[in-house]
Order: sequence, then C-alpha cells, then structure tokens
Amino acid sequence: MIYIKYLKKNGLYNLFKGVIDMTKATLKLETLTCPSCLQKIERGLKQTTGVKKDSVKVLFNASKVKVDFDENQVNLNTIEKAIEDLGYPVISSKVKEGA
Repeated sequence: MIYIKYLKKNGLYNLFKGVIDMTKATLKLETLTCPSCLQKIERGLKQTTGVKKDSVKVLFNASKVKVDFDENQVNLNTIEKAIEDLGYPVISSKVKEGA
C-alpha cells in the first residue's frame, strides 16, 4: 500500500495502474484430456477484453487456469463463461485475496 501511495504522490500511478490493479484468479476445470485443450483455452482467454494476455496460464495436469484481469473491464463470471463457451466446464473459481 505504501508503494501505491508513493506512485500516486509522484504522478507515476497511471504508468503502473494496469499492473497494480489486476485481479488474480484461479479456475478449476473438469479434467483436460489433450494439449490442444490447453491451447484452445489460452487463445480464447487472450482474446477476452480485460484479461492480461501474458498472464494466462493453463495448468494441464492440474486442470486449472490462472489469469490476471482488470475488474473495470471484465468480471470473473465473464471469464468463466468464456471458458465454458469453449466447451470446458468450470468446477470452481476463486479470486486471490490481496491481489
């Protein structure tokens, strides 16, 4: 929090706003069956407005997706729907506290 106050005080907050204000989420999916599933989910989420493109990580063996997103542009329900629209049911999701 001190770091954010420093940035605001020195007029640098807007430079880092997209990084600082990102929300981190982990979504648990039904078992992924092939590597092409991983690529399909990554491509789909990277095209979703508000998702930090280089943050999308699909963990094949754990059937999890980790993603950072801007809550001012997209919410967790929209991300879940984007994954489900690709054909992969979301079992659970959670936002990392303090992100």
